[in-house]
Amino acid sequence: MSDESKAPEDAPEADPAPEYGSEDVLDDVESPPAPAPRVKARRSPWNRGRDRVIAALIAVVVVAVALVVAVTSDSAATDRTEAAPPPPLPAAPDKVPGSLAELWSARSGATPVPVVAGDTVATADGGEVAARDPLTGQIRWHYSRDLPLCTVNETWGRLNAVYHKSLNCSEVTQLDPGTGRITAQRNGNAELGTQLVSDGSHVTATGKKLLDTWRDDLVKSAEYGQVPALVNAGKQPRTGCTYGTVAAASGKVGVIERCPGDPADRLTVYKAAPEKDDEPQVSFSSVLAGKRARVIAMSGDLTAVVLPDQKLLVIYNGDGSQRAAYPLDVPESDLAQDPPGGTEATTRTTQNVYWFSGSKVLALSRDDLSPRWTLSSAMGPGITFAQQLVVPIKGGLAVLNENDGSTIRTVGVDRRGYAGVVRLGAAGPVLLEQRGDTLTALK
Repeated sequence: MSDESKAPEDAPEADPAPEYGSEDVLDDVESPPAPAPRVKARRSPWNRGRDRVIAALIAVVVVAVALVVAVTSDSAATDRTEAAPPPPLPAAPDKVPGSLAELWSARSGATPVPVVAGDTVATADGGEVAARDPLTGQIRWHYSRDLPLCTVNETWGRLNAVYHKSLNCSEVTQLDPGTGRITAQRNGNAELGTQLVSDGSHVTATGKKLLDTWRDDLVKSAEYGQVPALVNAGKQPRTGCTYGTVAAASGKVGVIERCPGDPADRLTVYKAAPEKDDEPQVSFSSVLAGKRARVIAMSGDLTAVVLPDQKLLVIYNGDGSQRAAYPLDVPESDLAQDPPGGTEATTRTTQNVYWFSGSKVLALSRDDLSPRWTLSSAMGPGITFAQQLVVPIKGGLAVLNENDGSTIRTVGVDRRGYAGVVRLGAAGPVLLEQRGDTLTALK
């Protein structure tokens, strides 16, 4: 070994390399503080057995109240089904058939007239509204509550069902006729015995002391008369009056008023949709020439009123002035009292308005409400069916010429002894007869 390769004996030994992370790079680092002394947690006041019992009782009460509310709520007392939209009905024939046979019959005590909406016929009895196939009578969907129905009608292509709850007919449900889907609901103040009068854009619930008008979403657009829970006094034009018959057309409502201090009945016409729903906008209000008056029909700005004591049919303009007066040949017994619900038995076609007095049908021109012709021995007003005018008569139907009332032919119908008022409706090829509390389909 050479001298260069031999390590000198007096060379100092090298320090070993420090391990990674072992170097102390901070001088005078303080030690972490000692942990704070533990504080004993406060005992919950609900850890005692008595407190647990109280909490359990509260929970039981809450559950019990929730169950009671659920069981007694309106939704729990409602039974309903829905359906897919029905298939289109076959078209009506070109003319009224020579014979008609009964297809089906069902109780419908809450419909004063046949209720037809699209391809659906509705019956209403007790607390149930049922949508039926016009050809078979089979129920497609139903809506029922544990409340009695006051009335049902069709407007805006929907069904409006009014239920009696508490003191009046206050619960209104609007239903899609094709599916049974609820489209609107409201609470109102309609009186018992109410009927629904429509001008196509608004519906008015009749009454002896209060008239309520709604738009198509069932929001109230007007109220006229003695308003319950009155908020703003002095808005109604008269107080203490009672009401007779009611009609509607072209966004206006006409009503016969009987007011203290007036020497005779009063005709009032007001807007169905005033600027404020609690402040009526009256077009005119005039004291008539007699009592027991009845507003028969409205068309445009014209209003037709019957004055039984004078035996006159009087037509009024939109400002309350008299336009014309015509002699009225109707039995006195027909006009002895107001009709049920304050609504006259009237129908409309493209040409005429038809009024059933109780024994006769009067055809009034839609242009000026002047009388055109009269049919005796009728059982109700007429409708257009299979492109012809049909009027219910004893033993069947009369097919008439709308221009002069002449008879084209008659069709026999077996009504099984029923002799009361008959109201007609049509759904495609099916003719409907409302006979009291029964609806009958014919084809």
